[in-house]
Amino acid sequence: MTMQVSQDFAPPFKLIVPYFLIGVFSFLFCTMYLFGININELHFLNPNVLSLVHMFLLSFVMMIIFGAMAQLIPVTLEVGHYCLKLYYIIYPLLSLGTVLMVFGFSFHILLPFGGLFVLMAMALFIFEFFATIKKVKKFNNIIKSLVLAHIFLFFGLLIGISLSLGYAGLINIDMFSFLKAHVYLLLLGYVCILIMALALVLMPMFSLSHNFSKTPTNFAVSSLGIAVLLLVYASLFDLDSLSIFAYGLSILALLSFFYQCYILYNTRVKKHLDIYVKFLFVSFYSLLASIVLFIIYFYQNMQQYLLAAAFLLFFGFFAFLIIAHIYKIVPFLVWFDKFAPLVGKEKVPMLKDIVPQKSASFQFYFALIGLNICALALILSSNSLFKIGTSFLVIASLYFCANLIYMIRFSHVHKK
Repeated sequence: MTMQVSQDFAPPFKLIVPYFLIGVFSFLFCTMYLFGININELHFLNPNVLSLVHMFLLSFVMMIIFGAMAQLIPVTLEVGHYCLKLYYIIYPLLSLGTVLMVFGFSFHILLPFGGLFVLMAMALFIFEFFATIKKVKKFNNIIKSLVLAHIFLFFGLLIGISLSLGYAGLINIDMFSFLKAHVYLLLLGYVCILIMALALVLMPMFSLSHNFSKTPTNFAVSSLGIAVLLLVYASLFDLDSLSIFAYGLSILALLSFFYQCYILYNTRVKKHLDIYVKFLFVSFYSLLASIVLFIIYFYQNMQQYLLAAAFLLFFGFFAFLIIAHIYKIVPFLVWFDKFAPLVGKEKVPMLKDIVPQKSASFQFYFALIGLNICALALILSSNSLFKIGTSFLVIASLYFCANLIYMIRFSHVHKK
């Protein structure tokens, strides 16, 4: 059975809009930033790489997640926010902190200040989340997964602050060990577990899947949670053999989640391959390709495979997954905010009418071509080919920005 979703506690649409606007335009900046990357000089402590990764994760991934969570947490759990007004503070703090951090990797004096603003934004979000969750009387596996993800987020932030102080030269730490722990806690522990939990809410709701087993996701979350703990411990204490086991467990967890999505796809009522499903296909193809490339890197120890795997994970799996859900969440919010009160009084548009179908298709194909060219360029270590792929990604991002604005303005254009 799909989870029932109530709109009784939904926050106002005007609260959600800034998160999505900042997130989508930040993604455009990320794709444009790729033009300045020399792929032959890449390493994971390179200032340009660190700036791009933090811009991508903080101002795109986390901003979209926070906006979506503002909407999904109360309507899924059927409890009101503890303090909804905090969300009006979170996005300005996170935006300012991100900007300072992006420049801080080149001008080190700014980095601790950027880290402080990001910490304040994240701390407010975590506090509001747990204060809201506290009102829930019955915990199911989805809620437990969300709690686990946010615990990992909290500890990932603490390590992140230590890294910013260490990078600025204010404290002395093993940067590489802390960096690995930071990545494992936030990417695998927070983002991936959060995606797994919310997939059981969003994907059945948007595709009308029924009577499916949740066992693969339950296994995936448990396995990935254990793997993250092992990876963090192994990173801090330099235990390579434990890391190898934890990597294998992580891959097994991701494959189990992939199988869950396959089950949802096969049990769906809506068989039409709309823009949502197309972006999801590429997202999971990118995840599988990333895992394969990571395994090749593990055996051959050639950095270009690790770079290509990371690129497909970020600009393929994460980006396409988020974009897919933007094309479902935003039309739903627009329709509910502006047209739901008119039902039965006058003709109202359907959700699919709010999505600019042709423009969204252009975005999809430009993004798909750009993603594959860039991944191939990283494997071949070809800067010129990488720039060609980046050009396609930038064009796709421009379409994405225009499409988001169209969907947000749709209500004002069509409402009488």
